[in-house]
Formats: sequence, structure tokens, C-alpha cells
Amino acid sequence: MKVIIAGAGIGGLTLALSLKAAGIDDIDIYEAAHELRPVGVGINLLPHAVRELTELGLADAIAERAVATEALMYANRFGQEIWREARGRFAGYDWPQYSIHRGALQMLLLDACRERLGADRVHAGRRVALAENRADGVTVRLADAAGGAETTASGDVLVGADGIHSALRAHFYPDEGPPVWNHRVLWRGVSRAEPFLGGATMIMAGHQNQKFVCYPIDPRPDAQGRVLLNWIAELNLPETSIWRREDWNRPGRLADFLPRFADWRFGWMNVPALIEAAERVYEYPMVDREPVARWTFGRATLLGDAAHAMYPIGSNGASQAILDARTLAYRLAVSDTVDEALETYDETRRPGVNRLVLLNRRNGPEQVMQMAHERAPNGFKDVNDVLSRAELEATAGEYKAAAGFDRDALNARASLSPPARRMAR
Repeated sequence: MKVIIAGAGIGGLTLALSLKAAGIDDIDIYEAAHELRPVGVGINLLPHAVRELTELGLADAIAERAVATEALMYANRFGQEIWREARGRFAGYDWPQYSIHRGALQMLLLDACRERLGADRVHAGRRVALAENRADGVTVRLADAAGGAETTASGDVLVGADGIHSALRAHFYPDEGPPVWNHRVLWRGVSRAEPFLGGATMIMAGHQNQKFVCYPIDPRPDAQGRVLLNWIAELNLPETSIWRREDWNRPGRLADFLPRFADWRFGWMNVPALIEAAERVYEYPMVDREPVARWTFGRATLLGDAAHAMYPIGSNGASQAILDARTLAYRLAVSDTVDEALETYDETRRPGVNRLVLLNRRNGPEQVMQMAHERAPNGFKDVNDVLSRAELEATAGEYKAAAGFDRDALNARASLSPPARRMAR
């Protein structure tokens, strides 16, 4: 069986490694970018995603590059604690939660693909467009990003892991239009600073109209003891606002957001100083896409942001792409036919992830910050006077169940590493 993967991001590379581990060797990955470089900023890998990467033999490599998150804390705009919970192994999971630079994770996956599949299986500068979707396979057009001649390739399966602007999704949903913007903008950066709250805590402060997120992404401090901190500043803009097209690599301007955070000094963190310490700042309008009725069409299917672009709430974007990849590889390995595998993958993953997209629009677990802001806009002496423990636990538990990382369910779930075997084409 030959599988063509459009996109060499986290989802596409994880899929390639998972297929190889399942005994499917004929894989080609095509990436539109001219060069695969470690771009981006920090991301989180939740325990359900870390489990899958561990089963691919990548646990030690990730641990060397990532910070094992010990706790997550929600706070109001004054830095007062609303809710704190242990995370990963510190919360009883069999796998850790990690914070890591997105580029570091992508390069780790890329190196593993080149080693296990062969360096000639990853093709940069090739944009994939579907040419023909047949009952027994697909043919794709490969546009040369450098302006060279267009070529074609054929396979048994095509997987669109080509991101929020997926060419394959646009082929199947030609009238969809651009991603949906909710009038919020994120500014993201990485800064060297002193560790905070024990050195392995992720914090979210503020409310739905103004928020600051921060967490360490590199376990190695510099000579001065400073660590690499990933931060996100988020603002909700007026409904009449018009913003620039989303692009993770667009430079941001401090003047657009820093004044709104000028007095955010919590004692344990100086937010304006942290923002100003960043070498570069990137801006990104917060967008998603409407859930769709199906991902699989014949011998082609969607994965990751191409299937379910969601707001970056609850640290789930990369983790859900990894789960897509592992589920798809599992189904291709254990199903009797390719068609059965693709349909079962769609039916297994799509409904739950579609619900998660909508839940993120309601701020997911971060809604506790909005609740505290609405009930005590000027702060509080005791959070229990504002929010009950039951409310906080229910909000956190609902999201974990929806996203697939309820602790007891995850620890008990069967593995997605299938026995290697061949199926009928």
C-alpha cells in the first residue's frame, strides 16, 4: 500500500512514523515550504498525545527537549489564583504533559522520519493538489514551489495534513471560504527570564477579553539561571475591527498590545518586562473552521488542522493532530480494506473533535477565568467566595473527558500500536 501525505507538520510526520511502525513502508510526504525549519513558538503536549509519541519510541528525545509540566494555574488579571491542578504524571497519569518549542518537536519528528523511512521520502517545495480520486487510489498533482514543472504521483491513500489552508479540504469544500475570526488576536513570543512558581508551572491569567499565558519550554537554564519562557498575550477587539490574514510567522508590533498589559505585575511575574524581553513577537488572529460532516472522500481523507482547525484553548491543537495520525495508522493496519479503514477513522475521530472545536469557542476550561472576572472584576480575598470547588472541578473534568484525556480512561485505554500486517488494497 502506498500512502501520500500532504504536509510535513506535526500531524503529517507523526502519521508517517505510525504507518512505518505498523508495517506500511511505502510513504511519501510532500511539504509546500521550500525548506523545513524549526519555526513557531511553544506548544503543549497533553498526556494522551505523549502516550502516542512514547509508543513510537520518542519519549527520551522529547524529554531532553521539553519541560514536564507539574501544574496548571488559572489567575485573574491581578495574579490572584483561581484554580490550580497537578498535570501529567504529577496528577497520576501514566505519561507526562510536556511544554516544548513547536520547531524542536517538528525537527525531532522530521529526523525520525528521515532515519526510519529514508531521507528521500520527505519532499520539500512540493504543493499537493488532488487530480483524480478513484475507487482503487488517487493521483495528485505536485506543484513545484520554486516554479519548476508540475509532476504527478499516484497512491492508494491521500492524507491532507496541510493545515488550516488545506488544498485538499478546499477541493472537497470549495465554497467554505476563509477561516472564521472571532475578533481576538494573539501575540506570541519567547523570552529568557527567571523561573516562576517552581519552574514547571503553566499559567493563564485574565479573562476572555484580555488574557496572558506563559510556560517554560526548555529544561536547560542559561548561565544566569534564566529559562526560556513561551508567552501569549490575547486581546478581544471591537466587532468592527479588520485584521491581517492569519500567519504564524507574521511579525507583531508591541504598540498594538503592550500598553494594555502595562500594569500586569503579579509579584511572581512581571508581564510587561517579559514581553519586552522577547527578541521577536508574532501576531495571529484567533481563527478556526466550522466542523464539517465528513473528512473522508473515497481514497482521500483529512487530518489535523485540515480536518478540525480549532482555537488554541486547552492546549489541544497539536495533541489532537497526533491522535488523528495514530488512529488513522491503526485503522489502516487492522482493517480488512483501505475503504473500511478510512471510513472507520472518520467515524471514530470526527464527531468528538467536532464537539471539541465548538467547546473551545466557549473558552473550554478557561471559562473559569471569565466566571471569576464577572463575579469579582476587582479581585477577591478568597476565591471560594467567588467560585465553588465543585464548579471548578466540573469545568476541568468536562473538558478532559471531551478532549480524550480523562486520567482514568486514558490510563486504561487499549494501545493504538497495532500488530504489523498487510491488508487488501
